[in-house]
Amino acid sequence: MRKLIAAIAGAAVAAGLLAAPAAQAKPRLTPEQRLEKMLEGREAGKPESCISTYDSRELEVLDKTALVFGHGSTIYVNRPDNANDIDSDDILVTKTSTSQLCRLDIVTTVDRSGHFQTGFLNLGDFVPYKRIKRGN
Repeated sequence: MRKLIAAIAGAAVAAGLLAAPAAQAKPRLTPEQRLEKMLEGREAGKPESCISTYDSRELEVLDKTALVFGHGSTIYVNRPDNANDIDSDDILVTKTSTSQLCRLDIVTTVDRSGHFQTGFLNLGDFVPYKRIKRGN
């Protein structure tokens, strides 16, 4: 009987240890929710047709939603016409003839593991979002 009680108690402790990380795990945000979180405390500016390739060096891909360029006080959000084709597992390949990335530029998507072309994205306007200065 003691062995049975000890086995049940051991199983209960093990189950509790396994359940603890699941209870503490944060719910996974949708790409749209992640974008909303990135834009908190920022204000949209006038859409721009081009951004400097310097501003496009840092890129976050939000599946089926948007491309977010830049960091710091200003970030640029681009929602391509075919945003449903955006996949963070793809590599984005741009070919520009200037030092700017512009609306209507075509971005080719390439599979990360097989390195074959999976499609393309038609860039739209780049909407700048600047941090809102807080008053004293």
